[in-house]
Amino acid sequence: MKDLVSILDGNTFLVSDRRGDVEPSYDFPTGLFSFDTRFLSTWVLTLDGERLHALSVDDAESYRTKFFLAPGEPTHYLDAKASVIRSRAIVGSFEEELTVLNHLGAELECTVRIEMGADFADLFEIKNSRQKRGRTTVTVAEKELRLTYRREAFHRETVVRTTAPAQVDHTGMTFRIRIARNGRWTTRLHVSSVVFGARGEDIRATLPYGGSRSADAIRAEQQELIDRAPKLGCDCEPLAGAYRRSLNDLAALRYESIALGVRLIAAGLPWFMTLFGRDSIITSLQVLPFLPELVPPTILMLAGLQGHRVDDFRDEEPGKILHELRYGETAGFEEQPHSPYYGSADSTPLFIILLDEYERWTGDAALVRKLEPQVRAALRWIDTYGDLLGTGYLWYQTRNPETGLQNQCWKDSWDAISYADGQLPGFPRATCELQGYAYDAKIRAARLARTFWNDPEFADELEQQAADLKRRFDRDFWIADREHYALALDADGRQVDALTSNIGHLLWSGIVDESRAGKVVEHLLGPRLFSGWGVRTLATDEGRYNPIGYHVGTVWPFDNSIIAWGLWRYGFREEAGLLCDTMLAASRYFEGRLPEAFAGYARDLTDYPVEYPTACSPQAWSTGTPLLLLRVMLGLEPQGEHLIIDPAVPPGMGRVELLDIPGRWGMVDALGRSREPEDQPDKG
Repeated sequence: MKDLVSILDGNTFLVSDRRGDVEPSYDFPTGLFSFDTRFLSTWVLTLDGERLHALSVDDAESYRTKFFLAPGEPTHYLDAKASVIRSRAIVGSFEEELTVLNHLGAELECTVRIEMGADFADLFEIKNSRQKRGRTTVTVAEKELRLTYRREAFHRETVVRTTAPAQVDHTGMTFRIRIARNGRWTTRLHVSSVVFGARGEDIRATLPYGGSRSADAIRAEQQELIDRAPKLGCDCEPLAGAYRRSLNDLAALRYESIALGVRLIAAGLPWFMTLFGRDSIITSLQVLPFLPELVPPTILMLAGLQGHRVDDFRDEEPGKILHELRYGETAGFEEQPHSPYYGSADSTPLFIILLDEYERWTGDAALVRKLEPQVRAALRWIDTYGDLLGTGYLWYQTRNPETGLQNQCWKDSWDAISYADGQLPGFPRATCELQGYAYDAKIRAARLARTFWNDPEFADELEQQAADLKRRFDRDFWIADREHYALALDADGRQVDALTSNIGHLLWSGIVDESRAGKVVEHLLGPRLFSGWGVRTLATDEGRYNPIGYHVGTVWPFDNSIIAWGLWRYGFREEAGLLCDTMLAASRYFEGRLPEAFAGYARDLTDYPVEYPTACSPQAWSTGTPLLLLRVMLGLEPQGEHLIIDPAVPPGMGRVELLDIPGRWGMVDALGRSREPEDQPDKG
């Protein structure tokens, strides 16, 4: 990904090479995308028929970048007769200012050409190498190139306009220019991506943030969000840098949902620029103490799209919370089930957990009361459709074997769930962390029932169910000879015995018996799972271990943030601090932006964390990771109108303090000293 440059505003983004060029690709999503469709697949600049080379790239801001280019081979840069600057931005649409500088001592005549094309590929077509079934037409006008794609009612359009005189043809624009000595030539190119609705208009046009916006407006919107976050003061530059970068990326990842017109956070560039149940919920949990206003739109969107019927194609069931929502062609024509798709077993209990955590931080009782029917429906799903075998556990098996997901836990790649010897279990499967989430959801729902719904009997019932689940779980999942919890149970109730990072999620949920916690921690931070940069997804001596396998040996930052939270919950403050420290140390090598995942090589093999080649970046729950790590280090937990402050700041971190937590207030230093409410200064 270092050879690629991306800019984004919400779920509109452009990925190019370091020259700013885009060439057709069905291997990786390069090009201009919006709402799951590629609106530019070709955007290649030449000067007198010659490709350019990058001198420097300024990509400090998420929504715009600047390329400094020269013709010729790199060894001849000093003799270049001209240089080129490409300044571009995503401002609802895509805009590029192209400037050619004359370095000759005389007038310069040259030809500038931009090859342009749009294949209108759906993201799933790129992922699965599918070809288009519709028809693309090209219309040429003065200073304008229009590319139109139609497949029955599916209608998308790319319109390219220029401010300079140009020879426009079906494949691009040519500019024949003269530049005075030491002068410059400039044109501005505007690319509109049009998502047509049933009425023949761009369906985004009626949204509050629809259409093109100025760079100043985008900068102001992003800065407004950043300014609302607590102010961090610390002596640790990796922490300070990761915190700043996370706030910037969270601001950039916000997009406007067509369904309800609310601002949501896209899950990750380039593959996941949409709403994901699991990812969106976990990101919300990570950012909640810092930017609580980002959370209600996600909760309401998920509640509004909660399953209400049995639909095998979409894996939909009454009460189930969605997995993924897409707007592209393959979803529209039901070639993929993502309209929306419900193939995750964890998003439903996580939904309940998020609502409870949100109320604890904000005191928003009205939302808890409003969503009582949705929470009760989610609890019924856990006990009915979720318990496929009637054993009291949460299982999964897709209803759609052709296009549904096989694995419906967070490790959802095909080979992620295995026995220690590498063999794969059959279906259904009950992974361990699902049971932890179900346990936590029932404990939290009991609090909501007792405190807000005036239903103490239901609360007592939920607490009893949770206690029974905890006892059964310890009996059925604990592997005595290996001294850790099983990754899963198979359909016959046998333990899927691989050692994985999932056991850290059990600590977060609270389902681990206190007597087992020490052994769980010992495994998590032992050499089989802990790389020195973080906890691996799979232990090194397991059959499917691969340090660059997607879910079978890589290190996932979000995973580690949940594990650190679990360590803190069980009182392992020093261990939690160590995990925070190593994860923040890794962030330095990614310029403060933790990627989706990185390789699981041991730290003594490499002086830096090795990149995973196709990791999403930015990705929402990796972006939220530094915020959750900061919460763990400071030991911040809501309780009534006050904060519990019980720090896990690792040695050497120095001073760490956080001011103006929304709705609360807290300050703590590395020794855990905090100001009492009567000592708090006036915040003005």
